[in-house]
Amino acid sequence: MCEVGTRPPLAAERGEPPGGAAAAAERCRDMGEQPIFTTRAHVFQIDPSTKKNWVPASKQAVTVSYFYDSTRNSYRIISVDGAKVIINSTITPNMTFTKTSQKFGQWADSRANTVFGLGFPSEQQLTKFAEKFQEVKEAAKLARDRSQEKIETSSNHSQESGRETPSSTRASSVNGTDDEKASHGGPAEAHLKSENDKLKIALAQSSSNVKKWETELQTLRESNARLTTALQESAASIEHWKKQFSACKEENDQLRSKIEELEEQCNEINKEKERNAQLSRRLQELETELQDKELELEELRKQGEIIPQLMSECESVSQQLQAAEKKNKDLEEKVRTLRTEVEESKHRQTNLKTELKNFLDVLDGKIDELHDFRQGLSKLGVDN
Repeated sequence: MCEVGTRPPLAAERGEPPGGAAAAAERCRDMGEQPIFTTRAHVFQIDPSTKKNWVPASKQAVTVSYFYDSTRNSYRIISVDGAKVIINSTITPNMTFTKTSQKFGQWADSRANTVFGLGFPSEQQLTKFAEKFQEVKEAAKLARDRSQEKIETSSNHSQESGRETPSSTRASSVNGTDDEKASHGGPAEAHLKSENDKLKIALAQSSSNVKKWETELQTLRESNARLTTALQESAASIEHWKKQFSACKEENDQLRSKIEELEEQCNEINKEKERNAQLSRRLQELETELQDKELELEELRKQGEIIPQLMSECESVSQQLQAAEKKNKDLEEKVRTLRTEVEESKHRQTNLKTELKNFLDVLDGKIDELHDFRQGLSKLGVDN
């Protein structure tokens, strides 16, 4: 940003392409305009269709500058995005810059038939731009007042010169008449004759004028009488219209009361319609529920037809169950008997095992004795 009296940054310093804001500033300088304040901001314009939404005029922050035209004594706000001019607004004393948030401000340009909006990086930059806008606005107002004073002064001078010219003309014409009188003097009789002829002509004209005035006076009297009659008739008609107006007013009041009653009735009718609509919806719901119930009842009827078969099947199943229970009891008895027999057989087996063990022990003893006996026999055979 650059203030008054400082050098605006070049395009290379800002990283802008050639022919951008710097080229526009150079063109403005060539036209007699000088930048007095420069900043950077995001530019927006009001949507012309909705007059509510903001449309971005630049994809990024661009340079926004105040320019002063010394030849025209005017101020402009100019902003260029590349080679496209997005702001060219001449500041007038009627413009107002409004801060809508901490970093956003706007102003309306009636000449461009749009509203410009600027989004700044910081609140400080917005404040400086607003202060400069107010300063430039006051300067534009002062320049306008000065130009009006100059116009009024020049118009006064022209009027005074115009007033002086006819007076001199009249003086010259008067002098010329006196000279003619002095140069063209005549006998008294010719002069009196001419004066007499003039008086006769004036008298004839006055008599004819008197007749015209009498005719006009008579016409005025007749028109006055007609106007008086018309005035009386209008007064009577005014009374009549007053009565009609009062009657119409009463009728209007009655109609208003009837309209209010009808509106109340309409409101009640609308409420009844809403209730009827609710009732119709409820009726449809009930009809749907009734159809569902009828379907369920039909299914229950079908199931009711199957119930006797189910009862017979249930009786047969219960009989089979009783038979199975009886068989189960018999089987339980058999199981108990078999368990008893198994226990007895186990007991017998244990006894048999004991006896078999004893028998095997005896058999082993006998085998040992037999073995000893064989050995004795073999010894005896050897001795023999």
